Amino acid sequence: MGRVHEYLSSKVSNGEKLHFTLIDPDKVGDLGKLEKFANELAGYGTDAFLIGGSLGVTPDEADEVAKVLKKTGLPVIVFPGNLNCITRYADAILYMVLMNSLDTYYLIEAQIAAAPLIKKYGLETLPTGYVVFYNETAVAHIGRIYPIPITKPEIILAYGWAAEMLGMKYIYLEAGSGSSKPVPPIFPKLIKQHTSLTVIVGGGIRSVEVARDIVGSGADIIVTGTIVEEKPELLPNIIKVIKK
Repeated sequence: MGRVHEYLSSKVSNGEKLHFTLIDPDKVGDLGKLEKFANELAGYGTDAFLIGGSLGVTPDEADEVAKVLKKTGLPVIVFPGNLNCITRYADAILYMVLMNSLDTYYLIEAQIAAAPLIKKYGLETLPTGYVVFYNETAVAHIGRIYPIPITKPEIILAYGWAAEMLGMKYIYLEAGSGSSKPVPPIFPKLIKQHTSLTVIVGGGIRSVEVARDIVGSGADIIVTGTIVEEKPELLPNIIKVIKK
């Protein structure tokens, strides 16, 4: 494992809770404003930037956004909706398997297609099991997911064990960008209690209260994306409660 993994795992091992800021290149207008905003987020205490989007991202957009975010000195990690998000200017990529997809493309074909690009660009890979909970978001539709029954939290533990047995280091529990509800805290709690995976949770986190609940469940990393676009003024307090 490389530099970014060591940076993240050392923080988690020390008991820190991390915040990732998700930037969708398709929704970035002014790169100058992005640079100012990224520096502000670094000052608030965000630990890394994710670059990704389910639709509409061009390779050129991903490149330009990555170059701007790299100026903060924080890790820039590709969060790939597809191959179009992969940029040589990032530091690492969440090398993901969409574990509850019904489409073999997201289970293995995309990973195979991406592998030569990742090798060529020299990106560090962060092996990640990716589980999408709800079916009303763009990622759920594009990824053809089989939703997780909210009344059966023990099911997520089977996913966590499978990810661990396959050699993955991270599991990303995703409500979906723009989701009306977050992942229930019992799900990351079970994964944290019964596996050694680093637990990432994203989607539907739009308030300090929700962020506090998910951090309290044992999640290691909280990702905020939609709120970056819609209510950025809430981010300082959300990051503060995560880093508390």
